[in-house]
Amino acid sequence: MFIRVEITQKAYIRKSKSGLTHPYIRKKQIAVFNCDECGKEFKRDKGVVDPRRLSNNYFHVCPKCDPKRFAQKKGVERRFIWDTPASSDVEISKV
Repeated sequence: MFIRVEITQKAYIRKSKSGLTHPYIRKKQIAVFNCDECGKEFKRDKGVVDPRRLSNNYFHVCPKCDPKRFAQKKGVERRFIWDTPASSDVEISKV
């Protein structure tokens, strides 16, 4: 699940051609996610993540979890819903 975008600042010191040193700051945007598999919070650089995935319309899996195994579980859940007959008394929201 997408949570928020954080901005971090990092200070550096640069040496110019004339030999003078001066500080400068770089800002970096970091996307914060909550893993849909284990529930832990993890971070990724915003530039690496596709902008369409910065929403809750997609599932997000942390680097410690196996995304292929997670996708197989979700496929089984969807297949159960698709195979349910329309005349059944089971509510789709409860599945």
